[in-house]
Amino acid sequence: MSTGYIAALITVTIWGLTFVSTKVLLLSLTPVEILFARFLVGFAVLFAASPHCLKSKGWKEEKYFIAAACTGVFLYYFLENVSMLWTSASNAGVIVSTAPFFTALFSSERKTKWFYVGFAAAIIGIALMSFGSLEVSKSSLLGDFLALGAAAVWGLYAVLTKKIATFGYSGIQTVRRSFLYGLVLIAIPLIFWNDFSKERALFSAQIILNILFLGIAASALCFVLWNVAVKQLGAVRTSVFIYLTPVITVIASAVLLGESITILSALGTFLALFGLFLSSSK
Repeated sequence: MSTGYIAALITVTIWGLTFVSTKVLLLSLTPVEILFARFLVGFAVLFAASPHCLKSKGWKEEKYFIAAACTGVFLYYFLENVSMLWTSASNAGVIVSTAPFFTALFSSERKTKWFYVGFAAAIIGIALMSFGSLEVSKSSLLGDFLALGAAAVWGLYAVLTKKIATFGYSGIQTVRRSFLYGLVLIAIPLIFWNDFSKERALFSAQIILNILFLGIAASALCFVLWNVAVKQLGAVRTSVFIYLTPVITVIASAVLLGESITILSALGTFLALFGLFLSSSK
């Protein structure tokens, strides 16, 4: 198995667990607070790993870093976090996994017939998982819609990272630059719309451990691994691995949060995995 496939598998496994971690944090923090803390930790880790500044070729490259920050750092995670105020972790994981559909729409890469066959199988599986989850948790339509919006935004980010990979910079430097712009964007709603007057226990062990998991593993490590995967496999093929995210999320949500797994969810999980196999095959 190539490095690209390994990087993609590790990434989606950790990302599958982030829905559970975020759901836990939403009991104490706002979506924007989680976002800012997560990427502040991620930026600090990346800076420690590679303190050398990235010297780009001006606006023609910086505009792509800013666009990546707007989509993959700010909008995607903001919509995902807010969606889980109204929907379950498993349901959000299922819906967000439709991102490969949008990546395929936005990408100019050539897709094989097996991609479409596998994609159709995975979409049916995702629909069954979503229906099964809705049947149990009665998730809000608003939360589901926001999660779908996050998937669309990720499709744009996946294409942007493919373009950024052609600049020839290290993965850590490019991700760190996107994180920096992202933190500036996140700080705007944090400063102007966040209520700092509430008295909350912000430094409990549970909050700190989950923030560190999201910041170090899910943000710093996974963004670098994802860029490695995109560079080696392409945006479309790499995004197919996102089909695994809802499988991991549904299982983790059942074990850690007590969310139920229905027969439809189990059937959908099988179809999603089968679709992943077909879409990744030659």
